[in-house]
Amino acid sequence: MPDEKDLQRLQKRLLELAERSYNQNIYTFTAFLGLSEQQAFYEIQRKVAYAGYGMEGGSPLCERRIIRFGLPDMLGYEEAYPIKCLRIEPQAPKFAESLSHRDFLGAIMNLGIERDTVGDIFVEDKAAVVFCLDSIADYLIENLEQVRHTRVGCTAADAAEQLSSPEKEQVSLSVTSARIDTVISKLYNIARSQSVELFKSGRVYVNGRLTENNSYALKTGDGVTVRGFGRFYYIGELGQTRKGKIRAGVEVYR
Repeated sequence: MPDEKDLQRLQKRLLELAERSYNQNIYTFTAFLGLSEQQAFYEIQRKVAYAGYGMEGGSPLCERRIIRFGLPDMLGYEEAYPIKCLRIEPQAPKFAESLSHRDFLGAIMNLGIERDTVGDIFVEDKAAVVFCLDSIADYLIENLEQVRHTRVGCTAADAAEQLSSPEKEQVSLSVTSARIDTVISKLYNIARSQSVELFKSGRVYVNGRLTENNSYALKTGDGVTVRGFGRFYYIGELGQTRKGKIRAGVEVYR
């Protein structure tokens, strides 16, 4: 996670990109930003609103996203986000190891690739779908040959064809209220005090934005990311238990 100085430098860079887009009538782009970096953008959002902006990660399922300054109706033309989708898969699937997100990311980083040039990585069985800047796509295709001890091939892919909706499980929770700390505590089976600490340490995001308000009442459709635990969507109240508690529904990403 970036430290405070890194985030301040990022905010300065965002201000510069917005100004450049507006003054030169061109689109400007960031690299891929994680949730904490996106939060740094939201903190100065009003200061850059004059330039117009959008955010994209390559798929609606992506958390890591690029900010583009400039809008078609302001600039008079369109320019795509510089994002490419790649598929990495073993050359001999039958003999391949079970590979994790960390394995694929590590193999990419070992090629000297900067983290901010790589977006989300979705692992499916022994293969992975990776989003990256188009400036490094050809390099990865040509040079990524091994993940751990498994020989792999890397090819360009179509995100819509590659990514299916992630597996989700609907869970019913018996809680006293729809307070976010209560739901997190129950869902991840941790003490309420531990749940509160997650907010204090900046690990909880609602709809992509950092929230430090542990008493926030979840609304139907809210997407929650808890760093170190996972993601879920709040479905809403499904009814009441015999003891008068709320039966809250959530969809959990597995």
